Amino acid sequence: MEGIWQIILDYVDAGGWVMPPLLLSTLVLWFAIGYRFAALKRGTQRDVRNLLRRATKKNEKLPKNDGVLVRALKKGLELKEKHQDDLRYYLDDAFWEEEKSVRMFNRLILTIVSAAPLLGLLGTVIGMIETFDSLGDMSLFSQSGGIAGGISQALITTQMGLAVAIPGLIVNGMLVRKQKRIELELAQLKDMLCAEHKQAKGKDHALS
Repeated sequence: MEGIWQIILDYVDAGGWVMPPLLLSTLVLWFAIGYRFAALKRGTQRDVRNLLRRATKKNEKLPKNDGVLVRALKKGLELKEKHQDDLRYYLDDAFWEEEKSVRMFNRLILTIVSAAPLLGLLGTVIGMIETFDSLGDMSLFSQSGGIAGGISQALITTQMGLAVAIPGLIVNGMLVRKQKRIELELAQLKDMLCAEHKQAKGKDHALS
């Protein structure tokens, strides 16, 4: 175990001062991705129409697991039971928290994915400057690493920047597609709740 940690420390040291920000970016990136994975849980395998139909007409209990659509539907049904005059206004207000949660950290992830290759490029430039300085002094090795150290730093930081950005970009692309799907389902849920509410009010007026 100590050997593995020593390899990691040597790798970080070889990359220069650019490596700690890249490592910190990696930790923040995957924390944000993990949060989005949890936040984008639907809470049910059913589509919105079927979920609403079962919850209203068949009086079926909603799933207990905590998901975006289930939480939103529970809020929507509570507001619908109160017979608010302008139901959509109240739904927009109630669903805002869910809509905000599915978008959380998206910009942060995109920022890190964009900045990581640039940090790697900065390390590359620093390494190449060191290399050219060593060439000018005609020194193969020096305390700062010389030609070999400069080239090593340039390659390591480039590698690290791409290693941070590429997986983050791919995974976040999947999460964004899921986010858009959930946002569309939330909009459909609002429309269906408002339509049922309007229909119920029409029946009440007809009976009165």
